[in-house]
Amino acid sequence: MIDVQRLRVLRAVADHGSFSKAAAALHLTPSAVSQHVAVLERSLGAQVVARSTRGVTLTQAGHIMVGAAESVAAELAQAKQQVERLSTGRVQLTVATFTSGGRHLLPGALPRFMATHPHTLLHVREGEPEDTLPLVRQGAVDLALAYHFDGPLPVGPGPSSSLQWIALLEDPLHVVLPEGHRLAHRESLDIAELAAEPWVLGCLKTEAYLRRYAERAGFEPEVRGTTTDYFFARSLVAAGMGISLIPSIALIPALPGLHTVPVEPPAPTRHIGVATIRRRRDHPHVTMFVQALREQVMQHQGSEQGQVTL
Repeated sequence: MIDVQRLRVLRAVADHGSFSKAAAALHLTPSAVSQHVAVLERSLGAQVVARSTRGVTLTQAGHIMVGAAESVAAELAQAKQQVERLSTGRVQLTVATFTSGGRHLLPGALPRFMATHPHTLLHVREGEPEDTLPLVRQGAVDLALAYHFDGPLPVGPGPSSSLQWIALLEDPLHVVLPEGHRLAHRESLDIAELAAEPWVLGCLKTEAYLRRYAERAGFEPEVRGTTTDYFFARSLVAAGMGISLIPSIALIPALPGLHTVPVEPPAPTRHIGVATIRRRRDHPHVTMFVQALREQVMQHQGSEQGQVTL
């Protein structure tokens, strides 16, 4: 019989990439982590990690077992919720969100949901998708408002097949320019036209995305400021530090002294949606929360109509 604790240890090793880091996260010694993995391998008759001086990586068998570990963790978390519901009579729902989604979409969705489910105990966690999507897979979070660019979902190590992605909206990035800029009143801009401009960016992912688009256009962007907040980035643009590339959802509320211009196709775009475990996709509380988010998205898109200059 496979020990659940050893599956938990293997999952920590997969998440952290080494025995020592997994040990620190689990409050164990590296030797104890190594022993748990070794016993698991003997019980399976297969190697689950490949060890090297640079750390450890999962083997094919290891990926299978990490998937099993996450399924077990998710089942236990759901069972715990059901037991708590028996004792308290209340359903708990944990929602994760990235910052700009939490600022502009979640606050409007929460009262919509609570109006129809007033006795639900809601918890909200903030985090980037690479942190929250693994939590959904593990059952620690019921659903996550998340995003990805033109690559796959950042689900972390382990299988992504247990996740259900429900698309909500396309969130194109716009060029944000200071008042008086020579390109401020253009209807659209090609990234190549901005080769000589200094940049201020609102997150590291946007910088990586800009560099990919700039490489295609044949230039290296001069980045003078990188922040973790789009509002702060817009403030720096207004102060004359440079221009920025910001998703449309993060352009509200408007700031004086700024203009936004769409990027010509193919425009860089964030894909925003909800991730949940497939078997919880039809859970009534999850379904109703997703519907509340959809209604808020429709309201947000309606408020954007006609807004070109901010």
